[in-house]
Amino acid sequence: MSGGPDSLALLVLAHAARPGMVAAATVNHQLRAEAAEEAEAVAEICERLGVPHITLPVQVPDGNVQSMARQARYSALAQWMTDSDLTLLATAHHADDQAETLLMRLNRGSGLAGLAAVREESPIPGAPDATDTNYRLIRPLLAWRKSELQHIVRDAGLEPALDPSNNDDAYDRVRLRKALAEADWLDPVALAASASHLADAHQALDWAAEREWNAQVEQRGESLVYRPDAPRAIKLMIVARIIAALGKPPRGGAVAQLVTTLENGQGGNVGGVLGSIARENSDADGTSIAWIFQPEPPRNS
Repeated sequence: MSGGPDSLALLVLAHAARPGMVAAATVNHQLRAEAAEEAEAVAEICERLGVPHITLPVQVPDGNVQSMARQARYSALAQWMTDSDLTLLATAHHADDQAETLLMRLNRGSGLAGLAAVREESPIPGAPDATDTNYRLIRPLLAWRKSELQHIVRDAGLEPALDPSNNDDAYDRVRLRKALAEADWLDPVALAASASHLADAHQALDWAAEREWNAQVEQRGESLVYRPDAPRAIKLMIVARIIAALGKPPRGGAVAQLVTTLENGQGGNVGGVLGSIARENSDADGTSIAWIFQPEPPRNS
């Protein structure tokens, strides 16, 4: 927990709902000089409430700071949970977060996976056993407004830390937050509910894509053969999975372009993977179309 109003409200609510069953951790990414002092302030609040607290320092590798910090954070939290025999990790994402994320991604033309945004429950990134349904990341505040959480912190007599963001989207979020505050006809709770419905739809597509994979994808040496028999949304998911398996994780736009190319009877490459068309004999109608994917051969230096 960061010591901001959202995480402090989560601490107060969790402690009230499950007294004696809650522990807290603050991850210090060591990217700001104030971080150590803020962690100490959180530790003092936890001591006052009788909640065990630990500060987890992490090193963030060079590169995409937001992505690397997230990876380091969840890896440290997963290890802490294992060491402390904890199975549920709660974060303080709330309805305003959901609404902002949904609108930002709509404005960028994101697909369903992006629009589904944050789910109420998901595996813990970096957890030792992501298939264990009792070892989960939960977000119990998605139906709460930020203003409600601020009232809880104020009523508890706590002073939250400033909530600086190291998010690459921080500037866009500030602008969007201001626009939402001025647009009283928009309901962040309803927008968050829509994001939840989109997450349900994405889960259904995941289920359908798994069936399509099992029925229509075949390993052939170093290649994967896909005989598409599904709507385009499922094809996109299958091709993205194939490219990730044979090459590098692809961008959604590149996958969509490759699928369009293959649907038009031509080949292409994405993420170090070549896609091509093959016509195969079929007992049903004489011929069928297969998409063949194989790693792109190394280039001569």
